[in-house]
Amino acid sequence: MTPYRHLIPSANALIVFEAAGRHENFTRAAAELGMSQVAVSYAIRGLEQQLGVALFERQHRAARLTEVGERFHADVSAGLSRIGRAAEDIRSKGREVNVTLAASTAFASMWMLPRLTALREDLPDIDLRIQTSVRDLDLEEEAIPLGVRGGKAEDWPHYHSALLAPEVITAVASPAFVEAHGMPETPQALTHHPLIWLEEPVRQACSWPEWFSSAGIDYKPASRRLAINDYVLVIQAVLAGQGIALGWTHLVRQLVAQGQLVEVGGHALRTELAFHVVWPRSRDLSGAATRVRNWLLDHA
Repeated sequence: MTPYRHLIPSANALIVFEAAGRHENFTRAAAELGMSQVAVSYAIRGLEQQLGVALFERQHRAARLTEVGERFHADVSAGLSRIGRAAEDIRSKGREVNVTLAASTAFASMWMLPRLTALREDLPDIDLRIQTSVRDLDLEEEAIPLGVRGGKAEDWPHYHSALLAPEVITAVASPAFVEAHGMPETPQALTHHPLIWLEEPVRQACSWPEWFSSAGIDYKPASRRLAINDYVLVIQAVLAGQGIALGWTHLVRQLVAQGQLVEVGGHALRTELAFHVVWPRSRDLSGAATRVRNWLLDHA
């Protein structure tokens, strides 16, 4: 392959050619480029000599592209357009201060919100936007740089991923509930208390029978039960003393540490799944998004 610098000695000549071909007038091209008409004519003539063909038919006050010139102009225009978009994308990434994070309502409410003050202190120049949804959003289609997902890394071949937290599930109740009904010390003891169920509309989530099964108990749910399809509301029901719910430790850890929730039952289910920060393989993270990703992992 002939090296580019010998085939086309000046990228500037291509820029001049693109403008001249678009206007089909050297004077208007010169005005757009901030050059003299003589300089435009000189650049075009040098390009024609290098390629060995005439690219324009010179006419009075006009310059029409030849057939070869038209084909070459289409290719040059497309190439410069792609280069321009790439340059603008790189430049915009350097300026970007807005970063969107796609996550579940539960993660946004119970993990992110308690840490927002720390994030603002650590990354004061970044405007974090949290986009919640009942399903995992397509980050490529939605042009979102970062997301939080539960599962296995191999489930997302089109994404890079980094471990945020393993999936560990306990049972939690409010201190008032424990005071009123006593502390259930074993998983079997939980079967005698009202249990609050999470019924996710789209995402898969561990259920009470699965949790009991991991403790060696064949649990048969009662015909009447309190079921809620939003985990934030599940935890609010627990805080209100309505019963016991499954607690994903990365979400309820702070509530337990603050004494608002109590782990009961003496059993924790550790699954093979985990929660990850993910980002598309199809594009590079901006500097701001990279800093947010690293901050999330540092605070995991």
